[in-house]
Amino acid sequence: MIMIHDPQRTHESPEGQGEGERVAKALARAGVASRRDVERLIEAGRVAINGRTLTTPAVKVAPGDILTVDGEVVNEPEPARLFRYHKPVGLVTTHKDPMGRPTVFEHLPPELPRLISVGRLDLNSEGLLLLTNDGELARALEMPSAEISRRYRVRAHGRITQDRLDILKDGVTVEGVRYGAIDAKLDKAKDGPSGANLWITVTLAEGKNREIRRVLEYLGLQVNRLIRLSYGPFALGTLREGEVEEVGPRVIREQLAAHIEPENLPKGDRPQYMPKRRPGAARRAPGEPDPGLVAAAQEPSPTARSKDKPEYKSGWAKPKKKVGHAGKPPGKGPSKPGPAVIGPGKPRGDRPRPAAAAAERSRAETGLNARGNP
Repeated sequence: MIMIHDPQRTHESPEGQGEGERVAKALARAGVASRRDVERLIEAGRVAINGRTLTTPAVKVAPGDILTVDGEVVNEPEPARLFRYHKPVGLVTTHKDPMGRPTVFEHLPPELPRLISVGRLDLNSEGLLLLTNDGELARALEMPSAEISRRYRVRAHGRITQDRLDILKDGVTVEGVRYGAIDAKLDKAKDGPSGANLWITVTLAEGKNREIRRVLEYLGLQVNRLIRLSYGPFALGTLREGEVEEVGPRVIREQLAAHIEPENLPKGDRPQYMPKRRPGAARRAPGEPDPGLVAAAQEPSPTARSKDKPEYKSGWAKPKKKVGHAGKPPGKGPSKPGPAVIGPGKPRGDRPRPAAAAAERSRAETGLNARGNP
């Protein structure tokens, strides 16, 4: 937390005493990292107050103190903000990866503030990842004591029954690690020669590292796709891969007030960040087929259209089209009876047909009768 330096301030408070807030809390509120990660930064000698490198987190930041991390000044903490991000496969949930792999934060829009993740999704996992500028909020949402449920859609290979999945409701211990209660529902199973392709919906409230993969491997299943659908009251919805949306301040106040200090609650109703969307780009949920491809698949091909009509060999006479009563197409039934006279003094039955009328005019013009005689 950085405030404008007060030139009238001539003395420093003893470490851990005086007014202000603990340095770990101040950095967490400023979005640098969670309290636990801030403590690691202090141990590594990367945090300083007024130019003095800290060796312990038991230090308070007083008004006017200049706080730096890696030599960069940390700005005044802003009100809490929260973002929904659709993480694609292939990104690491970290600010800097020692192996040089692409990270989530490298792929975020540059106009966003410094953010930290609420929990993590590993390299091969995808779906909803919550991001915030408030480390205290991130830590509160991650804690198992908060009992915030996470829901996942899992594709796995193997064979299993619902009864065996229900074992997870009581929790299991895998390789010495105790995992809490997990609700797993078998949604779909398609048998194959070497096993079954399964879709399972998994809901849990703990979220340890690679928990779902390890627990399902314990049951003999090999996870090959993992999508996070929701985290607490926030859902992935129709976010496309790589898209990020800010949660509105009103929603934050309604859903997360218990996890945010009153002075850090956001005001107003509209989010500050409005993503730019491609013109006419339709959004769909993960796994939902492209509407354009669906329409193309449902539209019959020219060959299919031609097969709907009967084919005739060359030289065959094609049947004439049937014409119903009064020129109406067949199958429509007889027309309603009309008036007896059509036109002045012309009964319906006396009105000549067009072909007969033309022949009669021709005979009149040539002076021949109906038999062709003069």
